[in-house]
Amino acid sequence: MANLIVAGAAGRMGRVLVGLIARDPSLKLAGAIEASGVPALGSDAGETAGVGTLGVRVTDEYAALARPDTVTLDFTNAAASMEHLEVAVKQGAAIVIASTGFSPTQEKRAREIAPRTRTVIAPNMSIGVNVLTKIVEQVAAILPDFDAEVVEIHHRTKVDAPSGTALALGRAIAAARKQDFQSRAVFGREGITGVRPNDQISVLALRAGDAVGDHTVIFGGQGERLELIHRAQSRDSLARGAIRAAGWLEKQKPGLYSMRDVLGL
Repeated sequence: MANLIVAGAAGRMGRVLVGLIARDPSLKLAGAIEASGVPALGSDAGETAGVGTLGVRVTDEYAALARPDTVTLDFTNAAASMEHLEVAVKQGAAIVIASTGFSPTQEKRAREIAPRTRTVIAPNMSIGVNVLTKIVEQVAAILPDFDAEVVEIHHRTKVDAPSGTALALGRAIAAARKQDFQSRAVFGREGITGVRPNDQISVLALRAGDAVGDHTVIFGGQGERLELIHRAQSRDSLARGAIRAAGWLEKQKPGLYSMRDVLGL
């Protein structure tokens, strides 16, 4: 396994990643980074994660850690991930990005530079969610006349909506039906909306409590309804998927990859 760097090491996902790496003797934590001004800077990453002293200090100097033999696991935010990607490309380091909420400009820039190094970018690192996306594509093609609706719920502190995963599911439906997602998508309904258009794809976001993340894809027909559901029971599923992606990515040539590539879907 490559040397792993955890971005956002003091955050919820960062602590989960550090904990999993610490408990697996086949993995090595080579670095832990955080944004400038975060109180955890200078502390031991293992102590911050609650797994004991690991001898790896949390730092804001990513460029000093990123090397060709490292893979960075990034669950931070769109702006921070773009900064990390720029550094990784310059240093020749591999990077796995699971952040969401990228603007069109950020997405364009990521597509331009990510192939210069080894990069995986995915809105959801969960193995189950990526299998769900594949299945949703197949069902959308098999049932072209069924109404398609995507509903997601996440914790109250998630800052972007809909989730990147929900958008990916909506795009999968559109792609399977050879439709343009942006022109078919609706993200909320209110008032007298009229009859639902046949080719509409609805993506609805709920925010409540500490929900890790549930995604439901509904295909509604006449007299029947098919629902495909994925429920994240803990953040471990996301972290384990990212670690699996890192192990796969270190053996690849420079390029921009997805979790489908990682899983061979």
